[in-house]
Amino acid sequence: MSQEARTTRTLGRFERLPTRRIVLVALSIGIATAVAYGSYRTLTLPAGQRYSGSAWRDFLVLGVAQGAVYALIALGYTLVYGILRMINFAHGEVFMAGAFGSFFFADAWERSGFLDRRPVLAVLLLVLLAMAVSVTVAVLLERIAYRPLRGAPRLVPLITAIGASLFLQNTFRGLFGAQTRGYPKPTALEGTWSILGIPVQRVQVLVLVVAAAAMVVLTQFVSRTKTGKSMRAAAEDQEIAALMGIDVDRVIVTTFVLGGMLAGIAGVLFALTFGNISYFMGFAPGITAFTAAVLGGIGSISGAAIGGLVIGVLQSIGPALLLTGIHVPSPFQLKDVVTFLILILVLLFRPGGILGTGEVEKV
Repeated sequence: MSQEARTTRTLGRFERLPTRRIVLVALSIGIATAVAYGSYRTLTLPAGQRYSGSAWRDFLVLGVAQGAVYALIALGYTLVYGILRMINFAHGEVFMAGAFGSFFFADAWERSGFLDRRPVLAVLLLVLLAMAVSVTVAVLLERIAYRPLRGAPRLVPLITAIGASLFLQNTFRGLFGAQTRGYPKPTALEGTWSILGIPVQRVQVLVLVVAAAAMVVLTQFVSRTKTGKSMRAAAEDQEIAALMGIDVDRVIVTTFVLGGMLAGIAGVLFALTFGNISYFMGFAPGITAFTAAVLGGIGSISGAAIGGLVIGVLQSIGPALLLTGIHVPSPFQLKDVVTFLILILVLLFRPGGILGTGEVEKV
C-alpha cells in the first residue's frame, strides 16, 4: 500500500472517531497534566515555603468535617430528586433557615451562661430547634411552591425553586439584616482531642459523629420502615404506588420533612464549625452539596454521602496542592472553582455519578 493510501486510510479512521470522545481525551490529558504540574511544583517548594505534614493532616481533617456537612445537605437534594425528579434549589435556604432559627436561642443562652453550664443539652436543643425551623420551611415550600406544579414540565418547578431560593434569601435579609452574625459556641467545644495520636478539633469530632449518626438513621429508616418502603415505591413509579394504596402526597411531604431535618442538623454543625451565619450562607454550601449529590449519583443516599466527603476533601486540599506551587495569591479563595470544575467534569465524563442515577435508596 502506498504512503498516500495509508495516509488517506488513517485520516478516514480519525474522521470516524466520535468528536465527543476526541474532546474528552484531550480534556483528560490537559487536566491530568495541570494537576501533575501543580502538585509537583507545590511538593517541591523549598523547605521554608511548603506545607508541613501536620498542615496536610489538618487540611484532610477539615475536609472530612466540612464534607460531612455537605453530605447532610446533599441528602436533601437526593431524596427530593428520587421522589419528584426535580432539583430543589431552595434547599440551601432551608439549611440557612435552620441555622438562623437556632442562632437567637444560642445567643440568649450564651448571655445567660446556660450554653457553657449545660453544653450537651444546649447543643441538643439547638439541633432540635434548627430541625423544627428547617422542616417548617421545607414543608411550606412543598405545599405552596411545588405541589401545584407537580404535573407541569420539569423546567417550571426548576424555575420556581430558583425563585423560592431568592425569595427566602431576601426575606431573611429583610427580617434579620444583611450583616454577618457570630454564632456562639460552648467552651466545651474549644480545643482539641487526640484521636490515634492525631489532634482533632472538638467541634470537628462533633460534626463527624452527628453526621455519621444521622446518615445511619436515615439509611435504616428508608430501608427498614414501612414509610421508607413507600418512599422507594413512589420513587419507582408514583402512579403504580398510588394504585397499591400508598398515599403519594404523604410520602412526598415525609421526604421534605426528612430533607429539612437533615438540613437543620447541617445548619447547626456548619455554624458551630465556622462561627458565623448570614442570610446568604445557604448559597455556596447549597451549590456545593448539589455538586456532591451529582458526583455521588443523585438519587442515591450512599452516593450523596460519598460525594459530600469527596467534595469536602478536594475543597480543603485542592487549592493548596494545585495552586500554591504556581504562586497563585490566596488559593483558598478559589475553592469554589474546584466545586464547579468537578461538576463540569462529572457531567462530561460520568453524568450518572459514582454510583449511578437511581431511586431514593441505593445503599
